[in-house]
Amino acid sequence: MHLCAPQALSLCNYFESQNVDFRGKKVIELGAGTGIVGILAALQDSALQTSFLDREYSGRVLAQHVNTLSSLALLSMPWALVSYFVLGKLHLTNLCLSSEAQLRSRLLSLGGDVTITDLPLALEQIQYNVRANVPSGGRVKVCALSWGIDQHGFPGNYDLVLGADIVYLEPTFPLLVGTLQHLCGPHGTIYLACKMREEHGTESFFRHLLPQHFQLELAQRDEDVNINIYRARHRDVRPAGRHPCC
Repeated sequence: MHLCAPQALSLCNYFESQNVDFRGKKVIELGAGTGIVGILAALQDSALQTSFLDREYSGRVLAQHVNTLSSLALLSMPWALVSYFVLGKLHLTNLCLSSEAQLRSRLLSLGGDVTITDLPLALEQIQYNVRANVPSGGRVKVCALSWGIDQHGFPGNYDLVLGADIVYLEPTFPLLVGTLQHLCGPHGTIYLACKMREEHGTESFFRHLLPQHFQLELAQRDEDVNINIYRARHRDVRPAGRHPCC
């Protein structure tokens, strides 16, 4: 089982603090690991945030679900929008929802159209986490994607490209840049959350390589955990590529 990387949790918290709105957006997550960032993007509604959860109840439930939740720390996070598949009970008062059917309908109206990707060996865990936290019928796909190899099987018009803890192997850096160039739409935005490990070349990637291809800015710096969140956009508007998706 995979534990959530702190970079992924930092990125999720950033989206909450900045009220990033995923509704109606086409979103792809790279190197997803547990898939927590993509799941948040699929369920998040900046207008509602945490009103789904009865936090006192969810805190008591946590102890009963340690095994289920050890691979995906959704319930422990204050911003999490967790479906009844895992929690078993939600606080519906703020949403004025009186039935499970209404809850399902409301959840399905949230977030963006999300594709969660990683290498093939990680997909089973991601699919489990998606099934546990996104109602059936939700707009989430889980697909294999190897950078620099099969990115052209995906559209080139994503509004948001997300990645957490994916910049740490220097031989993959050119492959990642090429993948970002293809996937990010003409007016799209890339968010990358990374621990700034000099020994892994992470600082060099953001200081020298990525700025050659994108307009890059530091969106947030967390000194306590040495995690930066970067926002990037294409330097020049380009036509969106159209390719079959997985």
